[in-house]
Amino acid sequence: MKQRRISATYMRGGTSKGVFFRRSDLPHTSPERDCVLLRATGSPDPYRQQMDGMGGATSSTSKVVVVWPSSEPGCDVDYDFGQVAVDKPVIDWSGNCGNLTSAVGPFAISQGMLRVPRDGIAQVHLRNRGMDARIDAYIPMSDGEVVEGGDFELDGVAFPGAEIRLEFLQSDHGADSSSTSDSLFPTGFRMEQLDVPDVGRFDATMTTAGNPTVFVLASQLGLQGSEGQTRINTDAVMLAKLEAIRVCGAVRMGLARSSKEAAEVCLHAPQICFVAMPSEFVAASGRVVPAAEIDLNARIVSMGKLHHAMTGAGAIALGVAAATPGTLVSQLLNGARSSIRFGHASGSIRVGAEADEVDGACRVTKVMLSRSARRLMEGSVFVPADVFAPQERERD
Repeated sequence: MKQRRISATYMRGGTSKGVFFRRSDLPHTSPERDCVLLRATGSPDPYRQQMDGMGGATSSTSKVVVVWPSSEPGCDVDYDFGQVAVDKPVIDWSGNCGNLTSAVGPFAISQGMLRVPRDGIAQVHLRNRGMDARIDAYIPMSDGEVVEGGDFELDGVAFPGAEIRLEFLQSDHGADSSSTSDSLFPTGFRMEQLDVPDVGRFDATMTTAGNPTVFVLASQLGLQGSEGQTRINTDAVMLAKLEAIRVCGAVRMGLARSSKEAAEVCLHAPQICFVAMPSEFVAASGRVVPAAEIDLNARIVSMGKLHHAMTGAGAIALGVAAATPGTLVSQLLNGARSSIRFGHASGSIRVGAEADEVDGACRVTKVMLSRSARRLMEGSVFVPADVFAPQERERD
């Protein structure tokens, strides 16, 4: 079996890992590109292990990112984020990964895509093309290289690294650097009741900030909000209930035309986040997180499973919901807040958002989040040549 070699870098960004590619190294048509990337990651795999590819068989580790120099005014780098289904031949390009966003700038710098200071902090203007979202990344540099080691600790990651500050300047489509409540809350309501067939009625806030997300109360699910992965991911009934809410939310938000489309195509969006008042819990590391350390508990479900920490885009959505009066999250906090520390399954983290009211609409200008990133491997991935279209195979 003949194989094709494709340049790639395996990177950790925040609490996620993914395979990064230069757009110029991939097929130009979307269907063929997806076939190649699916094969590179080992999907679809009926055994759900991605044994024959680079994927890690979880939502946090089955990801790809395609990067190229931007031609958009005010942007340095464009990128596409793809959430790769483990057991289905589907890559969802519609959202973003806030965790891997922290690795886009370092990857682009290492690939020579832009000029940056030799020392100090490089400010890199990013654009996520799937959501037309703008992000500024502040990346530490030393002697012409990205600093990857440091003392910044992130719950959910075993080793400390260098802090990369991210400022999400736009949460959804549009050319402005701010978003109003009309665009952040696509149903037109900051909080409403979501009727889920055969499941029940839930108070919900649905937002497109960061990544489309549906917020619900843990108490209405019969949960405490302090649960870990084992408790949720071994409960088939609860996972089915959460998926039903997600599917219903997808249709309500206009992300899918039908429940069938939401269940089969829109796998990554929206995500479901259930929240609760702060309470003490034991993180995945065994550390006891006291209630006094956090403002609320939040758990997020991604690709049908409880995330081991918190998705970066989910943290952004949570920060926006906390800063916006009238949402389920701000009501739980007894008022809007510009900065919160919340508990997740692996510990806690802080997120901030700048928001104000303009003519009765909430205007969010910036969401701030810190992450770290590191190159894990640089080289090539191999993909069987028969995956490529005939005209591509002729190059070999």
